[in-house]
Amino acid sequence: MYYVRWTIWILVWLFVAAFFHYTLPQNDIVRVTDTYEKRIDFGENSLFWASADAGNAATLVNRDVLFIETRFPDKIGSMVYRNEDTGWGWPPYFKFDTANLRAEATDLKSTANAPIWVAVKHYGWRNEYLSIYPNAVGVRQVDGPDVTFIPWFNIIILTLFAALVWGIYVRLRRFREQRIDPALAEMGEAFDRMGDNASSAKGRFGRWIDSFKGPSGRR
Repeated sequence: MYYVRWTIWILVWLFVAAFFHYTLPQNDIVRVTDTYEKRIDFGENSLFWASADAGNAATLVNRDVLFIETRFPDKIGSMVYRNEDTGWGWPPYFKFDTANLRAEATDLKSTANAPIWVAVKHYGWRNEYLSIYPNAVGVRQVDGPDVTFIPWFNIIILTLFAALVWGIYVRLRRFREQRIDPALAEMGEAFDRMGDNASSAKGRFGRWIDSFKGPSGRR
């Protein structure tokens, strides 16, 4: 039972960590090499794609999706971002400017000989096997490939979440110590008294039965 409980808690916290890692914004310093549009047929990975563009309520089996193709400063790694509206859905980035973002990214295209470094703000994961892409929510030019960002927004959100979890834990622990533990102790004492009363009643009943026995039936 001990190992089962810890396994469940580990799985819960892994799920929480994956949720925040997927949802919270991240910034990549890259060079935009291309922007393009591609028809996507949604299948088992549809969970990792946004809904139709804001203002288009139709639910489609396939639709055109915008992409931003980039290269990392090391000239080896690359990253492809999808460029989809999030609308009023989840995650709550309230992104409605997909077309504008494509225009901005296209304007920042550059070559390896004359690079223009940009910070792509995004959420989500890239997985080649599942054909899922992070969703770009913003692009802006930066001074160089060595620019670093302090994720203040992520720090604030995680701090608030940690404070919420700690507050719930303290209150649950206090509730258990003040209400549940005393109630369990009283129940245990009640069961003990019931056991003592049952033993006493059994003894009296035995003596009553013995009173009907003759001398030969008694030891």
